[in-house]
Amino acid sequence: MRAIWFVSQIALFGLIASRMIAIPDYFRYYVSGLSVMTLYSAAIFIGFDIYEEAEHGVFEYLLSLPVSRRQLVLGRSIGGGLRSFIYVGPLIAISLYVIGAINPLSFLVSLFALFLFSFGVSGMSITLAVMIKSSDRFDIFMGVLDALIVRLSTAMYPLAIVQAANPVYGGIASFNPITYAADLFRWGTGIESIITLQNPLIPLLGIIAFFSFFTFVGVVIYDKSIEGGGWQ
Repeated sequence: MRAIWFVSQIALFGLIASRMIAIPDYFRYYVSGLSVMTLYSAAIFIGFDIYEEAEHGVFEYLLSLPVSRRQLVLGRSIGGGLRSFIYVGPLIAISLYVIGAINPLSFLVSLFALFLFSFGVSGMSITLAVMIKSSDRFDIFMGVLDALIVRLSTAMYPLAIVQAANPVYGGIASFNPITYAADLFRWGTGIESIITLQNPLIPLLGIIAFFSFFTFVGVVIYDKSIEGGGWQ
C-alpha cells in the first residue's frame, strides 16, 4: 500500500503541483523529498513493534538473550533503520529514475546520510515508545509529530518559501533532520537549482548528531525503563 501511495503521489500530486507552483524543476524537487518522507514513515514503525513484542512476550525473550541492554537497543535501532531502508530502497530507485542523472560521489555521501537518518529515526521511535508506554498515546503522539516534523521541513517546499511564510517556521525547518536528509539527497542527485545548500558538511553533521543523540538517549532511557525485567 505504501508503494501505491508513493507512486500515486508522484503521478498525481507531483505532476499537478509542479504545474501550479512557479518554482523551476519543482517536480524533481518534490520526488526527492517524497523519498525522504517515505523513509521517515517506514523507520518510525519500529516503535510499534516494541508494543507488539511486549504484548506477545517477545520482549522478555529478548531480555534473556546474552547481550547487554545497550547492545539490544543499538541493535534494534540499526535493525529498524536497515529494515526501513531495504523497504524503501525500490521506491528510492523509482525516484532516481524520475530525477535522472546523479553525481556518483555525491550520491554515495547522501546515501550514507540517509542510512544514518533512518537509524536515528528508529532510535527516536524506540526512545519515545519506551517513554510513553502506551500504544494508543504513542500512535497519537507520532501522528502529531509526523504532521509537524514533515511539514516544517524542506521535504515539500524550499526553505525560502517556508521562511517567507513565517520566520519561526523557517527557523524550525533550518534545524529539522528531515531538512538535512532531503537537502543532502537532492545535493547527491544533482538537484541544486532551488536549494540553498552551500556546504553539504553542515547537514551531514546535523544527521550524525541526530543519530548519535537518539542512540545515546535511547540506550539510557531503554535501560532505565526496563529495570526489573519489564517496562509496562
